[in-house]
Amino acid sequence: MTENDYLFAWGLYALAALGCLWVGFRLTGWMWRWLREPLRVLLAVLLFTPTIVDPAKDIFAPAIAISALDLAFKVGNNVWRAAADLAMYGMIAFALYLIFVAIRMPLEARARARRERVEAAKKREAEEIQAEPADSRARYRDEPPEAPPGGARQRLEPRL
Repeated sequence: MTENDYLFAWGLYALAALGCLWVGFRLTGWMWRWLREPLRVLLAVLLFTPTIVDPAKDIFAPAIAISALDLAFKVGNNVWRAAADLAMYGMIAFALYLIFVAIRMPLEARARARRERVEAAKKREAEEIQAEPADSRARYRDEPPEAPPGGARQRLEPRL
């Protein structure tokens, strides 16, 4: 296999893995967020983890493919190396995910508190409008608008 073939095969695999990841995102879209996100991280780790096949030539292959082929055909001892790579990349990915969650949680709490304050203010404002006597609302609606400070109004806008 030449260098060109090797890069072409990795390119095809990357394209197929992106397609599988997209399908995985679509399949997990309906789930609860705290289940959906770790499953997506796990799927990305399984699809994009490389493992070395031949240390002398520095040739890599997808770890999941090496594991599946070694287990199916019972050849070579690369399955342990692939499993170790999957475990290592999985731990790194989940550690980064946990850091992301730890940063996101206070930001979401602050946004939720802000939304609740805005909703409470709107509710309070609506209650004040409802508590206002009906005759005062009618008085403002039936009176003509005041003249602007510069003199009499030149133009009268219709009320809708």
